[in-house]
Amino acid sequence: MKARISIVLFFFLMFLAVSSARPSAKKKPYKPCKELVLFFHDILYNGKNAGNATSSIVAAPQGSNLTILAGANHFGNIVVFDDPITLDNNLHSPPVGRAQGMYIYDTKNTFTAWLGFSFSLNTTDYQGSINFIGADPILVKSRDISVVGGTGDFFMHRGVASVQTDSYEGEVYFRLRLDIKFYECW
Repeated sequence: MKARISIVLFFFLMFLAVSSARPSAKKKPYKPCKELVLFFHDILYNGKNAGNATSSIVAAPQGSNLTILAGANHFGNIVVFDDPITLDNNLHSPPVGRAQGMYIYDTKNTFTAWLGFSFSLNTTDYQGSINFIGADPILVKSRDISVVGGTGDFFMHRGVASVQTDSYEGEVYFRLRLDIKFYECW
């Protein structure tokens, strides 16, 4: 009797091992539960444009000045910003909110930044904030940063924002296009 139970148990365990080792059906790709495309426009203070500036250098390497970005790759500069957000790429379009946060030029040997910022939206369509964080390899055409949360209409949302530099004028102005895809919506 013990031998029979042992054989049945052996075959049952073998069946479980084989069935769990078999690859499961292909997983479906994730689909976003919400998508947005927004632009933000950054005008860096350069000592002459105080009326139009939306960002400013607040820390720089020793010996640098706070109105001109540091030399090679701007390593060591920390910039804070309060930029307008628009639905299209026109700086003069009505803003739908503000992009507020900072970027840190954090690599000596290439042109990259670390971003930490929020979009504060206040329109009839959207109320609340979206929080972003991540590395920004600026020379890459399209790069991704994490959407780590939000408030209001974006409460507990998470996802990915594909960032593209849409336009720039020297070191004073740039416009970023963010294609935001939320994969976790509450």
